[in-house]
Amino acid sequence: MSIETEETPMISNFNGIPVSLITSNGYRIATRVVFPSDADFDVMPLYIDLGRGQSELDMHPDDIRGRESIVVRAEERMSFGSYFNAFPASYWRRWSVVRTVRLVVNTSGVGSVVVYKSNSRGNRQRVQSVQVSGEHHQEVFDLSLETFGDGGFYWFDLAASHEGILLESAQWWVPTAGQKHGSATIATTTMNKPDYVVKNLRAMATDANLLGIIDDILIIDQGSKKVSDFPGFEEVKARLGDQLEIIDQENLGGSGGFARGMYEGVARGKSDYVILLDDDISLEPESIIRVISFADMCKDPTLVGGHMFDLLNRTVLHAFGEIVEPYYWQYALPHPDQTLRHDFRPNLASNVGKKEVASVGGGLRDTVWLHQRTDVDYNGWWMDLIPVSAIREIGLPLPLFIKWDDAEYGLRAKEAGYSTVSLPGAALWHISWIDKDDSVGWQAYFHVRNRYISALLHSPYPRGGDIVSNSEKIDLKHLVSMQYYTVWGRLAAQRDLLIGPGALPGLLSTKLPEIRAAAKDFSDSRLKKEYEQFPVVRSPKPKRPRRTPVADSRVLRMVEAAKTVVRQLGRPRSGYAVNPQTAIAFKDNTWWNTGQWDSALVTNAEGTGIAWYKREPIEMRRMLAESAANQARILTEWPKLRQEYREALPRLTSFEQWEELFGIEHRPLDGEAPREEH
Repeated sequence: MSIETEETPMISNFNGIPVSLITSNGYRIATRVVFPSDADFDVMPLYIDLGRGQSELDMHPDDIRGRESIVVRAEERMSFGSYFNAFPASYWRRWSVVRTVRLVVNTSGVGSVVVYKSNSRGNRQRVQSVQVSGEHHQEVFDLSLETFGDGGFYWFDLAASHEGILLESAQWWVPTAGQKHGSATIATTTMNKPDYVVKNLRAMATDANLLGIIDDILIIDQGSKKVSDFPGFEEVKARLGDQLEIIDQENLGGSGGFARGMYEGVARGKSDYVILLDDDISLEPESIIRVISFADMCKDPTLVGGHMFDLLNRTVLHAFGEIVEPYYWQYALPHPDQTLRHDFRPNLASNVGKKEVASVGGGLRDTVWLHQRTDVDYNGWWMDLIPVSAIREIGLPLPLFIKWDDAEYGLRAKEAGYSTVSLPGAALWHISWIDKDDSVGWQAYFHVRNRYISALLHSPYPRGGDIVSNSEKIDLKHLVSMQYYTVWGRLAAQRDLLIGPGALPGLLSTKLPEIRAAAKDFSDSRLKKEYEQFPVVRSPKPKRPRRTPVADSRVLRMVEAAKTVVRQLGRPRSGYAVNPQTAIAFKDNTWWNTGQWDSALVTNAEGTGIAWYKREPIEMRRMLAESAANQARILTEWPKLRQEYREALPRLTSFEQWEELFGIEHRPLDGEAPREEH
């Protein structure tokens, strides 16, 4: 069936009009079937779902004929039931006004188009099969979304005859339903990563479909290595013209940079949405088009985010959506059958942080848990679309510098009635957390303080559930591991929390320099590049092999923990401060292992440095006592602190508060009454 009519034909050539703005016969494009713009075969499993026994090596570079076109070779079959090209039907069913979707497939050659769908249990169901032939043939499938209440996708396969078949283009169209075409301001906050930023600007500049729905591209530059000075910037600036603007400001952290982007997106009055993007990413421009199209069609204003793939292992998805677990107040997966770091290549094991996880990779069609719709509490601010109407109502981020600002904002939006969606098929690539350990070092301060603040604001439990007990245990684990600089930061965070919310604005630009300055006082924070820069390792005596406590019973774990704490409080063995007793790789740096020693050379997560951990019993006793005192105060004063922080929230997140922090004059918003002069 062809959809060509006397009005506007649905064909692959849209005469230069951005496809995101195309409307035909009451339909608009929701998503296009696309392929990597640079024919990168490392990411091909995200665009074509390879079957069992297949790999990227079975593909041919010259088969990709363009951003939307690919050849299926003679007597072969290709499935577009992939992360980027399957249609996330259950998400459109749940959150949008759409109840039908139209698949349009343009081909040349002889073969068949086979349409499939799945349900929330991952069961694959054949919907329709059509034989196609001829040059520039168009086939249209009208498909219902009514059965996708809990999950499921649509996709199609192409099967070629003995001559092969060319996919010229394919799109998923949805009824416009009277919904408007929205536009967005993109805001990237950066700190000394101009190479990433310029690369992503170049990707945007070459995508006319994206630029057609973008009002401004704002780069909030808080670093000393300026984006505007980086080679290639002037070229991309010339291509983007007035759409691109650099805003230089002092380092106010991620929350300060993103707050500035959100502020400008609202104050300028051009856009329906602000899209936050991290700086150290690799962009799939189609993802931005998709989140805008989806947001346009939502029942109500909705925050729409993209997923994060590992920049260094490009088929690995970090997480499919996240929530804040309310009792323990920790980041968590929404469903117990989900896994972190799913690899879309088949039959591969993933290394997750400090342990090997025997998980089987695989494409979308063969991974059952991906088909259940995942509802989330927040989107990571590597990519998040936020409606301007939501920002106007609930304000800007808290002045937290980094950590928990995105989660807190998502929870705040949820309490105000705004939903958040992490949309399959919208994603980018980012350095993953397995190559970092932000629980130690200078970032520990922000983790502790901001986790507590977000719990005070949003925890449903009278005294925060388990957060206080858990925080004290984490302090103890770091102390047992001889990570005194980390605990120094955690204790400082507890003290600042108890001061109250009024201190937050003043700490935004001053706390990080203070934390970094303290690093010189702790040997566990002073990194050197080579082992030869330390005294030779001399173990006091060979150690008896030990079982890992986490593999033992609960009683044995408690016994081992008690022994380790007592050992750390006792007198160190002689010579521990003259020569390190052992060398510990990052993956083995656990409290039950490191705590067995009086001193050790420990590699950092990035593999770029080594620190000499040394046991300090007096310091440990002092810090342990302060931790207990601080946590007892927090628990006792929780009701008072909760009231103080909740009452301060509107002021701390107001446009006026952030204007003071930015050091700019007040700019009235549309509909805002003018201020009286005093």
